[in-house]
Amino acid sequence: MFVKKEIVEHLRKQYPAGTRVELIRMNDEQAPIGTRGTVTGVDDMGSIMVSWDSGGSLSVVYGEDLCKKID
Repeated sequence: MFVKKEIVEHLRKQYPAGTRVELIRMNDEQAPIGTRGTVTGVDDMGSIMVSWDSGGSLSVVYGEDLCKKID
């Protein structure tokens, strides 16, 4: 899937490294809803790379998965 450069740049501004997030939706049993983590970056496909508090590092895939910023 190709993601426009403008969308990737928007995601990078919205989710800079260090941003705390909570998982809302992901089609993976290793990442239950409500899991929290810290953004490590956004790749060129628009996936938000996260270091999850549970020890995992699954990315939030643009257009498939969903997370929200938390304080």
